[in-house]
Amino acid sequence: MYGTSGKSMSSSYGSSYAAGLGEIWSAYLAQIELGDDKPWLNLTHLLVSFFITPPGQALLSQVKDEDGVVVLWIDFEQFRKVCDVEEFYEALEEKPKITLLCMSVAAHKVLLTQWETNRIEDDIKINIRLHNYPESLIALKNLKAAYIDKLVSVRGSVVKVSTVKPFVVQMDFDCVKCKTSIMRMFTDGKFSPPLKCDLTGCKSKTFIPNRSTAQTIDFQKIRIQELLKPVDHEEGRVPRTVECELLEDLVDACIPGDVVTVTGIIRVINNYMDIGGGKSKSKNQGIYYLYLEAVSIKNSKSQSMPEGVQDSNSNAGTVALVDSFSPRDLEFIVKFSEEHGPDTFRQLLQSICPSIYGHELVKAGIILALFGGVRKHSNDQNKVPVRGDIHVIIVGDPGLGKSQILQAAAAVSPRGIYVCGNATTRAGLTVAVVKDSMTSDYAFEAGAMVLADGGLCCIDEFDKMSSEHQSLLEAMEQQCVSIAKAGLVASLSARTSVLAAANPVGGHYNRAKTVNENLKISAALLSRFDLVFILLDKPDELLDKRVSEHIMSLHTGYGEHSPAAKKIRRENAVSQSAEGLDISGVQLLRKYIAYARTFVFPRMSKPAAEILQKFYLKLRDHATSADSTPITARQLESLVRLTQARARLDLREEITAQDAMDVVEIMRESLYDKYIDEHGVVDFGRSGGMSQQKEAKRFLSALNKQSELHQKDTFTISEIYSLADRIGLRVPDIDTFVDNLNSVGYLLKKGAKTYQVLSSSYSRNQSSSNVKRLRFGSNL
Repeated sequence: MYGTSGKSMSSSYGSSYAAGLGEIWSAYLAQIELGDDKPWLNLTHLLVSFFITPPGQALLSQVKDEDGVVVLWIDFEQFRKVCDVEEFYEALEEKPKITLLCMSVAAHKVLLTQWETNRIEDDIKINIRLHNYPESLIALKNLKAAYIDKLVSVRGSVVKVSTVKPFVVQMDFDCVKCKTSIMRMFTDGKFSPPLKCDLTGCKSKTFIPNRSTAQTIDFQKIRIQELLKPVDHEEGRVPRTVECELLEDLVDACIPGDVVTVTGIIRVINNYMDIGGGKSKSKNQGIYYLYLEAVSIKNSKSQSMPEGVQDSNSNAGTVALVDSFSPRDLEFIVKFSEEHGPDTFRQLLQSICPSIYGHELVKAGIILALFGGVRKHSNDQNKVPVRGDIHVIIVGDPGLGKSQILQAAAAVSPRGIYVCGNATTRAGLTVAVVKDSMTSDYAFEAGAMVLADGGLCCIDEFDKMSSEHQSLLEAMEQQCVSIAKAGLVASLSARTSVLAAANPVGGHYNRAKTVNENLKISAALLSRFDLVFILLDKPDELLDKRVSEHIMSLHTGYGEHSPAAKKIRRENAVSQSAEGLDISGVQLLRKYIAYARTFVFPRMSKPAAEILQKFYLKLRDHATSADSTPITARQLESLVRLTQARARLDLREEITAQDAMDVVEIMRESLYDKYIDEHGVVDFGRSGGMSQQKEAKRFLSALNKQSELHQKDTFTISEIYSLADRIGLRVPDIDTFVDNLNSVGYLLKKGAKTYQVLSSSYSRNQSSSNVKRLRFGSNL
């Protein structure tokens, strides 16, 4: 089998090695008898001969003792360059578990006999952690019965992590009749007591487990979900998952949301062997489920990074979002940056959703969100981390392409998640606590924000999920999700940029109302968005003509060669050498973004800081109304993040004054749309709250007078209508106006079409008298 060519090597070592392997062999491979004619023994001798060579000893020098567990990590690609034992590679494909155990025996033998330093003790095993095995990497959809007991590598997002439990591997059983102790090994964790006593003459079948002799190791289960890519065109099915079992030093190697590569052996288990009963047990006992027994696990966030990058990196996991940067990828990044130079922003702008005509300002904001700012103090326990991710919300009339823009952004992002608000729950956005059907344990299951850690989370129909808005407050600002359910208290990372799209209430955006009133979202949530874009469907003869030409060219096959597209390129002076990356260049664009987020960390310059400060002070000077949401330091931090992203997309380490001017222009246009009223006048008091502050004050003053005059604080809706007509209230819709007063706390709805005034002196006097009556009622 594997030892035919190794007989000469085996004979050169002689029986001394076979005798020396006895105790070690029984500790690892008790199920296989030791003998010179066994192929596995010959394979072990071949591996021993390798480990005593200089490359083998250099490999053994990397043995680590991690909390009492001896581990040897082996990079398969590097190992193949120095080890020419072909029998090992053949055996690894057919019997990976026994092959790795033979390697452990060989390493154990060499460490004990060659070094003689008691580096490891006889009762401690060596765990071989084989990783970087490209030939074994397969997609989750290809995990079928043909891979049972084979070594494979899978890559995906961790969506569920269980608690760490003790796993019994060995225990003694005492015979009740003769008191003989019988040692049993539990293969694959299956509890298997002896069937009968081994002592001659004793046929007892009753045993008592000696729990003090039980040997346990750490055990943990995780669930991995495949990473779907837009090019797969498999949107119509449920993402595939696989359960993985982690043992000993591999436990706690990841948390929900991490992207990991797990190398392991495919095993099968019958879920109905121990659960269920009666007909269901006999009916389903032939159905087995695949799971992965992990040999090694590589977390994306623990991969090697340049020194100093991890401290300032806004997305520590971005290194893993692209498997690796090949020389061809790096060559493309350098040539793209050198060829276009200052025109890089324009090139990237035309690469985002070319099927949607126009909306350059919105696409510019999305480009900045994809590159993101720099996260500061992420690893400093004494300082509060400052987020570097940029949040963008698009508000507009239906039919303007908001959903297509979001889907295009999710496809371009190195780690993009797209969800729709009307079919998303709070747990689906953040974290869910689920109960394992087999172990009855509670575990975390990551939601969209956690799965998009280090990337982009696109939320469509943002206005349809009003009940879930509060769960986003912490995730958007503190960049984490805290949860306390079922006795589990934890905080998971959610360092993601949020790109949201929403339709206004009533179908069309009403300039007479503020953004809050059009969206029905709180000011606290709206203030967390760095950029707010408002898209209006206004008739424009020239624009409508170009949009219609663009749409018709898509249907007639012209695509980017349409007259409208050519006209845009002429106006923007785009070079013909690179007319924007088409759909075939999405992979390269994704790697360009991942490279910039990983290795480029711009610093602020003095001229840029002065421009941002001047613009911020101007905003503060204009926003002086006491009724409006104030311009705070959060807006200044938004400007800083946007300028960092603007410099990062050019792969520059320093922010220039031009970067600051570009960002100020984008922010000014965004604020202009946010603050303009129905008459085209910019009013900074419209940043939040109500759009009719003066009318609200006048109406509440008249209502308070009516309350004092009639000595009552409750009014029907008809009385409110008559009062509004009497004072000449100038609002578009009285019902909406009353609802706004109710939501901000001036009116309290007491019943059907009945409201209580809370700001009148009569109402306050009634409240104080009720309190006194409750406090001193027993003495009165």
